[in-house]
Amino acid sequence: MTHLVVHFEIHASEPQVLIDFYGDLFGWSFSRFGDVPYWVIDTGEGAAGVDAPGHGINGGLTQREGPAPEPGAPINGCNIVVGVETGVDEVFARALALGASEASPLEDMEGVGRGGYLFDPDGNLFGLMSAVMSDGSNAMSG
Repeated sequence: MTHLVVHFEIHASEPQVLIDFYGDLFGWSFSRFGDVPYWVIDTGEGAAGVDAPGHGINGGLTQREGPAPEPGAPINGCNIVVGVETGVDEVFARALALGASEASPLEDMEGVGRGGYLFDPDGNLFGLMSAVMSDGSNAMSG
């Protein structure tokens, strides 16, 4: 039996701030779900949902129930890692310009790729990962 991740959720103290951040950074679109403070996230072509898992997944953004994570606090829950085909350094820099802060710098990991972690403007941890290393080689080939 296969158990695939089919959905993710981001918690937001001020939902519009993170809708703007992730929309600008990744081009994700957000649709309000009914009258509750919840937005369905469409991450783009190639993503599927619970009824048809694909190569990527869609998610949701919801009103945070309580305070945002304190800087330096341990992760409570899961974090997401977003695949970037090329230009991960540029996407990382763009995230910083849009209000993210660095959690761990980008680094090359042999056999994995180039990745690093950021905190979004509300303190949620997320990662970026590309198979393309800093020297332009593909970590998965060879």
